[in-house]
Amino acid sequence: MAWVSLVIAGLFEMFGVLMINKLHKDRNWQSVILLILGFGASFLFLSHAMLTLPMGTAYAVWTGIGASGGAILGMMLYGESKDWKRVMFIIMILGAAIGLKLFS
Repeated sequence: MAWVSLVIAGLFEMFGVLMINKLHKDRNWQSVILLILGFGASFLFLSHAMLTLPMGTAYAVWTGIGASGGAILGMMLYGESKDWKRVMFIIMILGAAIGLKLFS
């Protein structure tokens, strides 16, 4: 269950990153509230996962999901570079997160 909470935390982290971009484009209260809710939920699920998982593992996986997910969403939604080297490093980040799951 801790791993499920950790993945959910990572997904909310991705949502929070999207809301940062939305806030830069649309300076309104809805964007601020969604940003706070996204990161708040992310921290809530991360803290739940850390009741069972070691801090280093949980934090590495959480940041890996958030960083790689944010980069992928940037490529899909905002036309950011899809250079093969960038994609390769995103795959490496995700591979490291999966490796931590397999060997923890």
